[in-house]
Amino acid sequence: MRPAEVRVWDPAVRAFHWTLVAGMSWEMLAEAGTDSHEAVGYIVLGLVAFRVLWGFLGSRHARFSNFVTSPAHALSYLGEIARGRPRRYLGHNPAGGAMVLMLLTLVAATAASGWAMTTDALWGVEWVEDLHGLLAYGTVVLVVAHVLGVIVAAVQHRENLVRAMITGRKPGEGHHP
Repeated sequence: MRPAEVRVWDPAVRAFHWTLVAGMSWEMLAEAGTDSHEAVGYIVLGLVAFRVLWGFLGSRHARFSNFVTSPAHALSYLGEIARGRPRRYLGHNPAGGAMVLMLLTLVAATAASGWAMTTDALWGVEWVEDLHGLLAYGTVVLVVAHVLGVIVAAVQHRENLVRAMITGRKPGEGHHP
């Protein structure tokens, strides 16, 4: 018998997530310096601002207080993953919580450095352009790590996390792989 599913990801979290995926995908494919790259950069920055706000005001599993842990706890959880026996969390696990913070920070810094490149004071300043590129590539590295983490968690817990981020539902507490 399959355990009952419970609501985990609210519509705002899911809409944020998939809109950010689309925006970041566009940014990686769009030519730098184009109007569309700049416009989507502002949209992405707005999404991050919304998610930070929602991290304090949102539903239970959207709140930072639900999934932000100490670095030591996140590292301990990575050890559980390496041993093949990680605890299951309905919301973000400690490593996922750390990834959320890192992604939000890097995406915001990338967008902010992109904006800085459009200002009179920093237009054409090489170190700002280099920083923007470095942050963008760092974000890509984190996105790849995030996707790999989702795959590992999905396999270890035998649950479809992509489906959960679409429907907002996951198997309840009684789910055991």
